[in-house]
Amino acid sequence: MLDALSPITKIFLHLPYNFRVEYGASNMSSKVRQIKRILQLLEINTPGIEASAVISLQGLPIVSAMPAGVNDDVVAAMTAAVLSVGEKALHELQKGELVKILIEGEKGYIIMTTAGRNAILTVLAKHSSNLGLIFLTMKQIAQKIANLLAD
Repeated sequence: MLDALSPITKIFLHLPYNFRVEYGASNMSSKVRQIKRILQLLEINTPGIEASAVISLQGLPIVSAMPAGVNDDVVAAMTAAVLSVGEKALHELQKGELVKILIEGEKGYIIMTTAGRNAILTVLAKHSSNLGLIFLTMKQIAQKIANLLAD
């Protein structure tokens, strides 16, 4: 029933090597199911969110809920690259730790935030979205994901 309501068109799993070793297959598959459910609820309960993904710091998708036609591997690699550049810029300019990155385009936003030490939460949102609500929700969701991946 939830899948019929969800705007998610595909979910797939690509685990980086260190996750497989650290968590083991059965434990990680349980975590992936939980993260998948979190992303589904994020998209259903937060107006304006069109898609989301959890990506490893190495640039590989962990769980992706991107629309059909969007290459999850490309999104993951670009997300990790942008996050890396953002962190380096903040460090070089002595502005502290990265909180989030917001990219605004004519048709919407790409918003990225760290989800603990191992992952990045990325959201695609409509231009008409309430960014304050999305930022607050992403902060809460990123913490849940960080806790799941830290266990």
